[in-house]
Amino acid sequence: MSKPRVWATHALFPGPRKLLEQQCEAEYWEGELRPPRAEVLRRVADKDALICLLTERIDDEVLAAAPRLRIVANVAVGYDNIDVAACTRRRVAATNTPGVLDETTADFAWTLLLAVARRLLEGDALARSGQWKGWNLDQLCGADVWGKTLGLIGFGRIGRAVARRAQGFGMRVLYSDAIRAPEEIERALGATYVALETLLAEADFVSLHVPLLPETRHLISAAQFARMKPTAFLINTSRGPVVDEAALIAALTEGRIAGAALDVYEHEPEIPPALRQMRNVVLAPHIASASLETRTRMAQMAVENVLALFRGEKPPHLLNPEALAF
Repeated sequence: MSKPRVWATHALFPGPRKLLEQQCEAEYWEGELRPPRAEVLRRVADKDALICLLTERIDDEVLAAAPRLRIVANVAVGYDNIDVAACTRRRVAATNTPGVLDETTADFAWTLLLAVARRLLEGDALARSGQWKGWNLDQLCGADVWGKTLGLIGFGRIGRAVARRAQGFGMRVLYSDAIRAPEEIERALGATYVALETLLAEADFVSLHVPLLPETRHLISAAQFARMKPTAFLINTSRGPVVDEAALIAALTEGRIAGAALDVYEHEPEIPPALRQMRNVVLAPHIASASLETRTRMAQMAVENVLALFRGEKPPHLLNPEALAF
């Protein structure tokens, strides 16, 4: 019996690649940039499985071009790039890689928070410039983090991991979510459930941890910035379109908030020139989960989802069980 044929839209790390190739015929996109749409359509035409990244839009057009396709395995926890309903209609399994990147992403949310609060990038630029004249009393004074109020919008696994780290900074933690957490979780993390309006008005740092859904698109826009403190900072490691970038630029320009630290953008990889020019904004190129250990494990999970399907088992992280008869 022939092996399943798999195309991965990126070369995998050695461990996951070895595992995949033991049981499948695998091909990889080796280009420096992401594969063009036409290449995706061409390469999936004779494949049984597709391993893809958030950068690939997997919709009905792609699925129609791949009549043999049985599974789309996203190397990410988010899956707004996949039309799951279209996959279900065509009886194609869709999977993601949840859980593995929670702690790494929480670490990075704190990296951004601390960097923007303490003006780290401005300090780095000054230190490298050769123009630093030495210590001075009011030089690059930022904002304290210890003892402040942290507002978490979204209190799932990553939001809770961020809250746990806040305990070391003696912070008051507020959170807002569509579903309130169990009392024991609130107690263990020292987190208080409040309405979004209250969180925005009281938090010194607002950190976003929600998925991109129709109801979360532009969740943070002009009205929300108007409620925030002028000394507050926005941190986003969730999805770019959760924030209305035009409203963010206006809020920063007009001094309605103190700064922002962003890992994701509304129209990636485009970053508005206005944001790139602001000193009180820290910008990262979507690397919140980018530790070698975590990214390797994400790829491993995607491979494990594929292999489980071809063993006749339910993939461990199946998003649409109704597509398959398990």
